[in-house]
Amino acid sequence: MTLKEFKEIQPTIPKQPGVYRFLDEEKTILYIGKAKVLRNRVSSYFSKHGDGRAKVKTLIKNAASIEYTIVDTEQDALLLECTLIKKYQPRYNAMLKDGKKYSYICIKKERFPRVFLTRNIIKDGSTYFGPYTSKWRVEIIIDLIRKLFKIRTCSFNLSEQNIQNKKFKVCLEYHIKNCEGPCENLETEQHYIEKIHQIKNVLRGNFGEVKKHLKIKMERFAENLQFEHAQDIKNKLIAFEDYQGKSTVVSITIKDVDVFSIAKDDTMAYINYLKVVNGALINIFTQEMTLNLDNEEKEDLLAFTIPLLREKFNSIAPEIIVPFEIPLLENNITLTIPKIGDKKKLLDLSTKNVIYYKNQKLKEIASKERKQTSSERILNTMKEDLQMDSLPLHIECFDNSNLQGSHPVASCVVFKNAKPSKKDYRHFNIKTVEGPNDFASMEEIVFRRYSRLLKEEKSLPQLVIIDGGKGQLSSAMKSIKKLELEDKITVIGIAKKLEEIFFPSDPVPLYINKKSESLKVIQQARNEAHRFAITFHRNKRSKSFIQSQLTEIKGVGKISVKKLLKEFKSVKKIQEASFEEIEAVVGTSIAHKIIKQFEEISTKEK
Repeated sequence: MTLKEFKEIQPTIPKQPGVYRFLDEEKTILYIGKAKVLRNRVSSYFSKHGDGRAKVKTLIKNAASIEYTIVDTEQDALLLECTLIKKYQPRYNAMLKDGKKYSYICIKKERFPRVFLTRNIIKDGSTYFGPYTSKWRVEIIIDLIRKLFKIRTCSFNLSEQNIQNKKFKVCLEYHIKNCEGPCENLETEQHYIEKIHQIKNVLRGNFGEVKKHLKIKMERFAENLQFEHAQDIKNKLIAFEDYQGKSTVVSITIKDVDVFSIAKDDTMAYINYLKVVNGALINIFTQEMTLNLDNEEKEDLLAFTIPLLREKFNSIAPEIIVPFEIPLLENNITLTIPKIGDKKKLLDLSTKNVIYYKNQKLKEIASKERKQTSSERILNTMKEDLQMDSLPLHIECFDNSNLQGSHPVASCVVFKNAKPSKKDYRHFNIKTVEGPNDFASMEEIVFRRYSRLLKEEKSLPQLVIIDGGKGQLSSAMKSIKKLELEDKITVIGIAKKLEEIFFPSDPVPLYINKKSESLKVIQQARNEAHRFAITFHRNKRSKSFIQSQLTEIKGVGKISVKKLLKEFKSVKKIQEASFEEIEAVVGTSIAHKIIKQFEEISTKEK
């Protein structure tokens, strides 16, 4: 992707948290990244100084497009980035390919529950909070909870019978006042459970009183110049402020679901799809649909698209989340229209992305209309001038060339996007026409050209230009009709004197404004076809000149011809050589004869 290409899409990139993806021409994901502000982060890759690393330069060079997904917070962006990298293993992502799971805080389902950090969720009735993007900050929170509420850290089975039998004794944690000794029945189960309820409130985000208490302690430490203790409290406050008890993109309360939302305008509909597996958002996709009827309802569009997207992404999720009721063909699928909770947050995320996608597309269309290239402007003008049904993206122009019927040849030049495509130029030797018959020659080459394109199943031009008036045009149309292409190709003729444009079925010529850009392109194609034909004709005649006319000059034998070719390498260079240079090779007499022959040929061409 070039800087110019990026500048065109830069205004459409949102200034919100999210995940961006660089893709190649085959839509393979090359790199996945997160951002607090998407536009700023993606723009940094294309800044003047850039990243500087060779890997990043190679990434930009291989990238063909950029996709992105907006989320609510920077933490959600990190979680989604982690999930997508693990799923797609992009080539340019060095980190997060290790398969590590997210961090959670577990309150174990047991008598005198423990509170600890884990990466594995076990469906045993325990309560889990998370996921969390920073293990370090979660550890701070757990440490703070243990100090505030004095809960046990041991893994003993504190059953009622074990405690009554005095199977356990208090450990060091009790003696340093980090635990109240439930193992020896020094703390009642009811008192312990009350602390667990308070811990759950804290983990759900209700920690206002805790933060207030910590701020007072930090200020006291600072007043007493105990800055290390104050810094320790400050770290705990930062951990609480950055703590997030809920995530939209990863949830422990949701298992496998498909989420769909829709947005539409007058001509297009957009369906956003979120694929959630085991509570993690693993795929995001937006389907575009062209509307055939103005009154197509959202319910019908969504019902039509959902089975296609589920099949495309191999989804077997038993539940579908949608914004409104729709008819479903699959009877074993649960349809959910959430109003609150985690599922509603997922639906809101999908809706937010599909609305932004639609707005982005509308901006891109408006931007393209505003920034119309010169080629697009010329082609649109030509389409209007010639009253064509489609843009003449592919134009071909034909011309003949011969000298008194000798060495008849023809040329076909190709213009694409209003510019010459020289690699597609073709020249023809006339095979079936005897003598100087330009009309028959034109009929032959047009037939040969398009019968071959049809045979090879190659694309046909939208516009064919014939260099000549009505006669040349009529001859070309004979071949066009034989091939049954008259309804597929627009064919015109251009007469040189008054620059008249002729159409096959119209006896009255069209006069295009002399300053029109479309006429200039037609003239350029005509002149280019003439130049290409003349060049080919001259080259062919030059070869013939060597083989026949040069050797037929009285007094010029084969040995002299060989000497000339050995010295000058080509006929063109012989023609360009001076009398003295030729004289030095074959002598004065032969040099005079050759120069005289060149002058006679040059006079005939003029």
